[in-house]
Amino acid sequence: MLYNINDILETTRMITENNLDVRTITMGISLRDCSDPDITVCARKIYDKITRKAEHLVKVGEDLEAELGVPIIHKRISVTPIALVGESCRADSYVPLAKALDDAAKAVGVNFIGGFSALVEKGYTNGDRILIDSIPEALATTDLVCSSVAIGSTKAGINMDAVREMGEIVKKTAALTADRDAIGCAKLVVFCNPVQDNPFMAGAFHGVTEPESVINVGVSGPGVVKYALEAVRGEDIGKVAETIKKTAFKITRVGQLVAQEAAKRLNTEFGIIDLSLAPTPAIGDSVAHILEEIGLESCGGPGTTAALAMLNDAVKKGGLMASSYVGGLSGAFIPVSEDAGMIAAVEKGSLCLEKLEAMTCVCSVGLDMIAIPGDTTAATISAIIADEAAVGMINNKTTAVRLIPVPGKGVGDKVEFGGLLGYAPIMSVSKFRPDVFINRGGRIPAPVRSLTN
Repeated sequence: MLYNINDILETTRMITENNLDVRTITMGISLRDCSDPDITVCARKIYDKITRKAEHLVKVGEDLEAELGVPIIHKRISVTPIALVGESCRADSYVPLAKALDDAAKAVGVNFIGGFSALVEKGYTNGDRILIDSIPEALATTDLVCSSVAIGSTKAGINMDAVREMGEIVKKTAALTADRDAIGCAKLVVFCNPVQDNPFMAGAFHGVTEPESVINVGVSGPGVVKYALEAVRGEDIGKVAETIKKTAFKITRVGQLVAQEAAKRLNTEFGIIDLSLAPTPAIGDSVAHILEEIGLESCGGPGTTAALAMLNDAVKKGGLMASSYVGGLSGAFIPVSEDAGMIAAVEKGSLCLEKLEAMTCVCSVGLDMIAIPGDTTAATISAIIADEAAVGMINNKTTAVRLIPVPGKGVGDKVEFGGLLGYAPIMSVSKFRPDVFINRGGRIPAPVRSLTN
């Protein structure tokens, strides 16, 4: 017998009382066969393929929710980086391709579609330049499209020309969506060491080494982990780590069941389970509250980085015992606006941008969903991106930046994004200018640790 009654009852409690859910079923779709010199034809091919491949994605997700009793919060699509698909088009903007993605996503009923992306770790092609220039308008004129740009990696170093440009792109995107509190920036991620099988938005894209189509599932369970830790109050850290590991194992098994069944019903391949503890603004679903349950007075205070490192490692160990196909980002997310505990920590002053940067050295993924003053300069945004990329490059891990400079707002104000994006207090940014550094351009060379062959 695979499961006993106690396992079933425990899983039921995790779902009904501790906010256990499958955060997303994400279908990755290759668009490599959609290229065409005529951008109108290319857009039509993109729309047709997505609507054909993902026609039943939402229904299958809803059916599995009903049959298994496991909430599946989002159904999403990721596609081949559009800079690669659009490069054969004779066009100076890829906004029509973004609109094709948006229309297709709406037609099949998913929550988001990711892959309006470019990979420029070492340099640009013409398609990369057009894609990046198109990002502000694309995100301002679509609803469900998410965008990402990879500007560095451990193997390649950091493309500082791209870093400089992305600071300007973030500012332009904020300006074009100023009437919606810069919501466009919430759909834009800048990466170092991106992964090709990430099911989470806004950074998901379907990598070029991936199959024709695939199902990747992101599980989530911060509330479940916190509840489990309440039973070991007073125990040593080794016991805490063991408890997290066992809990992550159970969470991952739920995700694996959903992923395999979804792939079977959609007649596609099962890719990976992403173990990431992805919080929500809901009370009881916070990574910060896990850290405080471990023993911190407030997230961001002394001890936070150590506690987070232990949490991240234990989650990975537990998940790896539960599935042979763990991938994506797989760690503990610390997005400010999406985590009630992180929001509270910022409001009480225990958590600042610099401490968040330190925390990203030991967890997934980076400086995520952070609202900053609208008058923050493009150069400062670029420098923050460069700092976070350096963390990823040196530590051979994925790091990302999703900053939202909200026009007309400053420190002490709040911004409301709604849904899983939550709300955020505007965080302060250093007043010291990095312009000379950023304007140098060029490329930060790959570190010594890149020479692993």
